[in-house]
Amino acid sequence: MARKISILFITFLFLSILNLFLIEKTFAYSNIRKDFTQVLGEISDIKNNSTNYQFSASYKADLSSGFTAEIKSGDARAANLKAFLRKYNSDLYNHAEKIIEVSDKYGFDYRLLPAIAMQESNLCRVIPDNSYNCWGWGIYGTKVTRFESYNDAIETVARGIKKYYIDEGLVTASAIMKKYTPPSQGSWQHGVNLFMKEIGI
Repeated sequence: MARKISILFITFLFLSILNLFLIEKTFAYSNIRKDFTQVLGEISDIKNNSTNYQFSASYKADLSSGFTAEIKSGDARAANLKAFLRKYNSDLYNHAEKIIEVSDKYGFDYRLLPAIAMQESNLCRVIPDNSYNCWGWGIYGTKVTRFESYNDAIETVARGIKKYYIDEGLVTASAIMKKYTPPSQGSWQHGVNLFMKEIGI
């Protein structure tokens, strides 16, 4: 009987110590999560007040070895544009970086090319066969301008927008519309502005 009581007491003592250990580890883990949430909240505040950066974070919590975190910043434009292109299942999704690159190269808003593509071809859904021409660029009646690839089209159209529109002072959707699609009574510029706004900042 005494042996049984001793075994039960030792088991009780062991379980009590184990319980205290687990409570302490759970409390430590909870504090780590709280600190991590606070850091992410601060990053979110910075992100919401910034138009140029995107933050991503990852963490690994292991009760035995501690806590590690990695936070990266980057250009939010690619994420905004990819989200827009993914939403509409566009073939241009894999060319988002190219669109941003040529927009920066030619000095205009990165949202302009995809907004025009959305207005002209529903983001490449309705284009002449094998043309890669999502912008209605050089399409008049039966004349169709064809490109070798989407990258070729993006580069050519961006260069043309810079040369024939931006350099001539046509920098708003309404000003571009008058030359790009003269018959439009405002619906073209309304659509382009709407899609630019949808893409984000």
